[in-house]
Amino acid sequence: MAGSRLMCTFMVGDLYCGLEVERVQEVISYRRLTRVPLAPPEVLGLINLRGEIVTAIDLRRRLRLDSAAPAEEPMNVVARGEDGAFSFVVDRIEDVVELERDDFEATPETLDDGIRHLVQGVCKVEERLLLLLDVDRLLELD
Repeated sequence: MAGSRLMCTFMVGDLYCGLEVERVQEVISYRRLTRVPLAPPEVLGLINLRGEIVTAIDLRRRLRLDSAAPAEEPMNVVARGEDGAFSFVVDRIEDVVELERDDFEATPETLDDGIRHLVQGVCKVEERLLLLLDVDRLLELD
């Protein structure tokens, strides 16, 4: 489909989120973490992904949501950043969806100021609002 985007979608709390498939390396089940002393609070720890050490980032914290445990075991969305692979820990994996580029709208002004810069745009998918997350900005930890 010309002018379309493939999105890997997932849930973080009540938020329906997505990353462009081109940035996603793989989706894996939750892995045991090694904690990192003095790391930012969003960093859950490190995982060993077939010999590659990958930083696991808690998207609940990154998106300023409460840290209540999800009903299911969380999942890892492994994405590529400038400095290698990172894992975003999400509550539940949804589908890969194909959306027209023209269907995306600017990030609403009503979105919380603390996370607005993490969202590239929004798109209505069925009866839900999909937040297109910016991988590079998600990786900018203080």
